[in-house]
Amino acid sequence: MSPRVLPVLPERPLPGHAVCLDLRTPPAGADDPEAAVRAALDVPQPGGERRFLVVDEADRLVAHQLLYERLSSYGPAHVVCLAVGARGERTLSRSLTLRPPSAGVLWVFDSTEDGVPGEAVLRPLVDVLSTPEVFDAVLRALGEVVHGVAVPAVRVLEHDLTDEARARAWRQAVEGLAGPDVPAGSISAEQVPGALALLLDEGVPRSLSGHRWLPPQGRAGAGLAACDAAVGEAVEGYHRIRGPAGLLTGAGRSVDLPADLERVTEELGRFRTAVADAFGAAGGTRLTAEHRGMLRDRGVELPELPREISRAGIVPALRDLTYDLIGKGLPLRSVAARLSALSARTAPVGSAARLARLDAICGPERLRRLGARHPFTAGGPRPVAFAVTGLLALLAGVWPVLGWVLGPAVGVLAAGLAHLMLRRRPNRSPDGRIDGGGATGAAPRLFGGLLGGLLGAGLGSFLDLPGWAPPVAAAVAVAAVVLLALRDWGRAVDEWWARADPEEAWRILREIQDLVVTTAVHDWLFAEVRHHCSAGAGAVAGLLRGLAETADAHGRPHAARKADRPEDGPQPAREGGTASWSWEDWQDDGDGWGEGTEAWGDGTEDGPWSDPAGEAAGPAAPEPPPPHGAPDRDTGGPVDGPLSGPVPGWLERRYGDGGPALVDTLVGDLVAGTVLILDRCWAGIERDPGALARAGHEQRLSELLDETRLRLERDVAASPPPRYEGLGDPDALASLAAFTDRSDRPDAARLTGVAADAVARLLLAEDDPGRTVALCGPEHLRLLSHDPLAARQVRFVPEAMRRGAAGDDIWRGTAEEVVWTGAGRHAGILRLVPLRTDVVHTVRAEEAGEP
Repeated sequence: MSPRVLPVLPERPLPGHAVCLDLRTPPAGADDPEAAVRAALDVPQPGGERRFLVVDEADRLVAHQLLYERLSSYGPAHVVCLAVGARGERTLSRSLTLRPPSAGVLWVFDSTEDGVPGEAVLRPLVDVLSTPEVFDAVLRALGEVVHGVAVPAVRVLEHDLTDEARARAWRQAVEGLAGPDVPAGSISAEQVPGALALLLDEGVPRSLSGHRWLPPQGRAGAGLAACDAAVGEAVEGYHRIRGPAGLLTGAGRSVDLPADLERVTEELGRFRTAVADAFGAAGGTRLTAEHRGMLRDRGVELPELPREISRAGIVPALRDLTYDLIGKGLPLRSVAARLSALSARTAPVGSAARLARLDAICGPERLRRLGARHPFTAGGPRPVAFAVTGLLALLAGVWPVLGWVLGPAVGVLAAGLAHLMLRRRPNRSPDGRIDGGGATGAAPRLFGGLLGGLLGAGLGSFLDLPGWAPPVAAAVAVAAVVLLALRDWGRAVDEWWARADPEEAWRILREIQDLVVTTAVHDWLFAEVRHHCSAGAGAVAGLLRGLAETADAHGRPHAARKADRPEDGPQPAREGGTASWSWEDWQDDGDGWGEGTEAWGDGTEDGPWSDPAGEAAGPAAPEPPPPHGAPDRDTGGPVDGPLSGPVPGWLERRYGDGGPALVDTLVGDLVAGTVLILDRCWAGIERDPGALARAGHEQRLSELLDETRLRLERDVAASPPPRYEGLGDPDALASLAAFTDRSDRPDAARLTGVAADAVARLLLAEDDPGRTVALCGPEHLRLLSHDPLAARQVRFVPEAMRRGAAGDDIWRGTAEEVVWTGAGRHAGILRLVPLRTDVVHTVRAEEAGEP
């Protein structure tokens, strides 16, 4: 017998599928049958259903009786045995263990197809029978035939992807999950949950809006009050001195504005020093009782942590943010970049880092500018003052005779008022200790007045004015001089005050208070929360990057399934060898059994399944290729060639380049699984973000990738992922229901790019036995029952093939007869033909002997 060239069983057990095991004589170095049984028993089977699909040699069924009994050692089990018979076998012996209703036997004879290894026939048959729906339907059908033993006759269509399309879809799906490397991202308060927004916008929680951070009895509070009082006194003195009373009366003598401004500067400097001392003393990353005491000694009173934020609410907010970003379709690396930005922005740097901002608000340069001495200037431009005073003196001097006195007197009055402004200027202390200097233009006014008065007196001597005109002119001139002096005084005081700008100290005080509040809230009160948020966001970002790297390692193009696509091998003869059968091919007479070696074989000819330990039989020459070219893959046509490998005549493969929903479906499955993996990490991040074990999560992602890739291999991801149980917080995933609930799958045509019309035509055709191919040679047809009503038929189609509007139309009328499978890429007909009653022998336990 030829050695097995290709594996028959799946590489790994599929969840919910029958557990497959091979009890045939193993090649050198392989596990023995007992080890295969032990391994099969260790495979978990959910739902209490224990199904086993056993590949065995037909002449070893009785010898393996104990092995079959062990399959039921953990409870009732259902067994379908795929018994591989040699060409020379004409009877089948089985033990009581393999009787219905819990067991049945499918007797498969050697195929005579040239160039098709036996395993190329068994592998797709195993894939079909291991599907739970088909397994149960076949087992029920075997219970209805004689002895529970039948020879299968099959016709199967396989819808799959080309190797290139599968590799491309897998690569794109992994890239869609992991994403490319991105630079450091950015994040704002509007993009995060409320608990995290408080850490980003430097605002103050509403519950702390009325808190007194600098109580008056504290050092900083006292400095704040003293500075505020000094500014208030300076403002009050300014308002007292800027009016007419400040110039014409002694009201301004008690006002010492330069000293007030000096005190403002000193008190502001003391307050700034007190705040800087507090910033430097409590610059840690976590607020302790010792820090509270130091701040209290320096005049800063901290409340308890506000109700709007807490350490316990940070990780749930991080979880919601992560899920929200994933739900928006961002790949893992992009989400990691956003979380890294959040980690950087929320990392506590200590209040000492605020000293630079404090210097910008109230640094030495600003204090020097606030305490600078500014000169006092009044009277406007000197030529203008000369001309205006001269004109007014001329007006007063037109009074005949008296004008020689009144005209110059007006000039003297204007000069005297200007000198009075200089004596009572606001930038000079009453005692003269502080003097900023000044100029009021007294000399131009004096000379202009004298000249104008003399000219007016001379002019009045020649004018014949009414008697009332000169007095009125003199009164107007005197009043104008006084009013202009008061105006110049007010303007000059205002201009000097604006240059000195002592009210800026109030603005500085407000800015420092805002800085103190911001520092108290975000650097002291929120220090531990910010540390927890920064560490947690950094841990999640690192985990996501690790998961992305793990995904990249699995995204490399994978090789074709070795079971289905060998590298070399002759092409199958599609129409020769294994013959389709019909009831008319047999006769009822005894002569129909044949005589001699032509009918029974010589007993020494071994087929590919005869003896796995023997030498391989030489393959026959393949049939020449068809004259026409291979069909276009986009149309889903059958493909024969190196891509598909040798296939039996009853299997028709149709390949597509992938439908429009394939990559999105794979990405959705990977994203859903990744979210479920992340669900396990939040408790560890809550306890200690720095101790997050990334290796375990990366291992689970590797398992997820392997499982998704396996479903891509098996049925082009048409079946949903296995349901995940044990969520840490199911409510947290409610917003991602579209991602975590993967039960709604696209139809097979949108996944493979191959329409299901051929499958529909096969299943909707009339019940014609000639459409199936019996898995036996022509010499074995006489072993089959001649009663056409004794055969049972199972029609099976993956559920994915009837999804969609188009599918509803083409499958109409078949729902009651078709077995709809939840997974798999095969559809077709499996006819179970019973054997004659004298072909099957049941051996009791005492007859079986030891295996």
